[in-house]
Amino acid sequence: MFENLIQDVRYAFRQLRKSPGFAATAIITLTLTIGANTAIYSLFDQVLLRNLPVKDPKGLVVFEYKGSHTGSTNNHGGPSGAYFSYPMYKDIRDRNTVFDGVIASDISQVGLQWHNQPELVNAELVSGNYFDVLGVRPAAGRLFVQADDVVPNGNPLVVLSYSYWQRRFGLDPKVVGDNVLINGHPFTVIGVSAPGFQSMQTGYLPAIYTPMMMKEQVTPGWNDLDNRRSIWLNIIGRLKPGMTMAQAEAGLDSLWHSAREEELKEVRNKSDKFRENFGPKSHLYLHNGARGFSLLDQYRMPMLIVMGMVLLVAVMAAVNVATLLLVRAATRVKEMSVRYAMGARRTRVIQQLLSEGLILGLIGGALGIVLAPQASALLIRKAFADSNGNVPFSSSPDMRVLAFNFGLALLVSLVFSIAPAVQFWRPNLIPALKQQTVTTAGGALRFRRLSVAVQVGVSLVLLVGAGLFVRTLGNLKSADVGFVTQHLITFQIDPQLAGYEDNQTAVLHKRITDSLKALPGVQAVASTADPELANTNSSSNFSIAGITEKEGDDMNAEWPNVSAGYFSAMQIPLITGRDFTESDAAGSGNVAVINETLAKKHFGSPDKAIGKVLARGSGDDAKYDIQIVGVVRDSKHTNVRDEVKQALFTPLSQMQHWVRDPKKPGAKEVLVPDQPGFLAYYVRTWQPTASAMSQIRGAVQGVDSKLVLDTFRTMDAQIDDDVNTERIIALLASGFGILAAILAAVGLYGVLAYSTAQRTREIGVRMALGATRMSVVRMVLTEVLWLAGAGIIVALPVSIVLSRFMRAQLYGVSHYDPLTVFAVVLLVTLVAVAAATLPARRAAGIDPMKALRYE
Repeated sequence: MFENLIQDVRYAFRQLRKSPGFAATAIITLTLTIGANTAIYSLFDQVLLRNLPVKDPKGLVVFEYKGSHTGSTNNHGGPSGAYFSYPMYKDIRDRNTVFDGVIASDISQVGLQWHNQPELVNAELVSGNYFDVLGVRPAAGRLFVQADDVVPNGNPLVVLSYSYWQRRFGLDPKVVGDNVLINGHPFTVIGVSAPGFQSMQTGYLPAIYTPMMMKEQVTPGWNDLDNRRSIWLNIIGRLKPGMTMAQAEAGLDSLWHSAREEELKEVRNKSDKFRENFGPKSHLYLHNGARGFSLLDQYRMPMLIVMGMVLLVAVMAAVNVATLLLVRAATRVKEMSVRYAMGARRTRVIQQLLSEGLILGLIGGALGIVLAPQASALLIRKAFADSNGNVPFSSSPDMRVLAFNFGLALLVSLVFSIAPAVQFWRPNLIPALKQQTVTTAGGALRFRRLSVAVQVGVSLVLLVGAGLFVRTLGNLKSADVGFVTQHLITFQIDPQLAGYEDNQTAVLHKRITDSLKALPGVQAVASTADPELANTNSSSNFSIAGITEKEGDDMNAEWPNVSAGYFSAMQIPLITGRDFTESDAAGSGNVAVINETLAKKHFGSPDKAIGKVLARGSGDDAKYDIQIVGVVRDSKHTNVRDEVKQALFTPLSQMQHWVRDPKKPGAKEVLVPDQPGFLAYYVRTWQPTASAMSQIRGAVQGVDSKLVLDTFRTMDAQIDDDVNTERIIALLASGFGILAAILAAVGLYGVLAYSTAQRTREIGVRMALGATRMSVVRMVLTEVLWLAGAGIIVALPVSIVLSRFMRAQLYGVSHYDPLTVFAVVLLVTLVAVAAATLPARRAAGIDPMKALRYE
């Protein structure tokens, strides 16, 4: 048995060497297909399937609640109900009876300085029991314990992530015990987390971890550790042994409602419906936390779509290689017939054919393994790299991915090896041994034609999907965002990350603005505390003097604070009234500019809005002291996909924030003046981009070399980054669609080349009886159009139905877009005709006398 196998393998390699063109085509097809499948599956596994590299990840649960909320929310991804206040976290942590531990986490960016080298890095604020509950062990030094996270500002300690320790400190163990500056404050490095572990926030790549009690220094100007109405952190718990999620939910019910009733005492002037949804009807849910708190849910549907596409390509590749093998098998009919005539057993012949198929599949799979890491690395860099180029995922496939690749190679090999094996299961020996050309059964020919029709249909389905994604990307990039993005450069600065105090930031920002305005070629400079198209949104509720709020009225608006001349610099058209000026300072009358949507909704027209008075907040305590002085055209704010929402702009110099006296439980919140900390700058210039950015960087560094410019780029580049997910989907879909079209063309060419060779005598007779070369070409093209047409007719409704599942990913185009469908049908038809050109020319070039003499 083993000797037979060795003999089959050797013979298979000899056969492949005899047909290098066939072997190369089949292997390249399989390499591209299996490599693409492996790369996409590797990414899919890490983004959506892989558990956290912690102790017993299946015992972890993620918290989420349903119910009303009032106050402020700081959301960095995922469902809004998965964010909690720190007092609520403490209630759950200290009063539950169903968990072995409950941890909390929040993410931020900090300015880190070591040996006088400043850097902007990702940080994760974690509870003191964070590493202990997760079961993460140190790679060096020690990790946090609960005692490190008890007293506010009491333990300025920091743990490095392993990847950051490797990248910045070269795995130097001496850094443990050293001091670093975080936002200008000294912190002591006490340890390094385990290799492979990043965060409980899946998709986030922190450089450092700090205790939750150090929040005031990590997020300067924003503490809120005692504020129940400030929602900003995520919670994960570890179930006690034997405890189910359903049991834990039931065990938390009374605790949750008790805590919500306490919070309800601080809520004022809300309707009975709101109070009911806040208290009795609210509910705390637990979800599987094995993968942590995912920041990547927006990738779920795109990844599933891409996985479906690449699996269709795999099916197509299997059918394509099966067709090639059938065409090749037709030339081996005599060989197989002689072997049968000499006494070869059927199982022996079939074993030989399966061996050849398996060798093709294994070679393609092996080369796919080599190709997959490079493809994975490219995808990960494009989709998930942070501003420093760091990525949270590995491009190296693990054993599960390798097993998937190996299994896929075997499956594809077996699938395409079955077709020629079936063809030789019951051969007709007499015609073959007589050297007659009609040696192929009608069933085999019908299978080849069917396989080509299937490939044409699958390629059409993939190309329709690719066309819709390309249209979506084009629509997003050309979407009217409401302001002029050309010649506009943006960057962000947070002075507090360089050690500035609250009372120093306003003066610093004025110095930066003045320095930028003095640069050659600069037309205007503006700034805001809520950057445009950066997936952030500062919002608040408002009320209008003289108008009684009705149940169901939308009294919430985007509420950016912007600099004087902001609308002029951004080139957002002013409909009526005026822009902010330097005279709109603190202490002068509070003013606001609203957008067209808000003006029309609440005042009927922009002109009627001028002079009206607003209040931040609502209820009896609302202070109506903000006068509307202007109305501007609508513009998109959070991202390009977003619909325009109500927007209310106020000057940076008149910033306010809500505060409550922590020493007076139940005291109402009041608005107090605030100073701008973090700001996003916008510089409109006619200078070439590279020159302008160099001058801007120099101007800011001239003000203070410790300042770090974050997200420094053109506004067009920021929009490109905003549509990065759509670009990757369009790129992948287009690649798979083009690959599918090529595979269909190769399969079509193989079938036509074989069928015309089989019809040599027929064509010779036709031409001897007076048929022209053009009529022969027409005959071949007619066969092509029938095959392609059959595939198109069946695939067209299928593509429209499948496109319905992609509707949420599309923008500005319907899932049955006629232009896309027409263009794809035309493209597939042209590809089919192009694939038929060479066989048609060969058929038309047949010499009738030679053909008849040969027969």
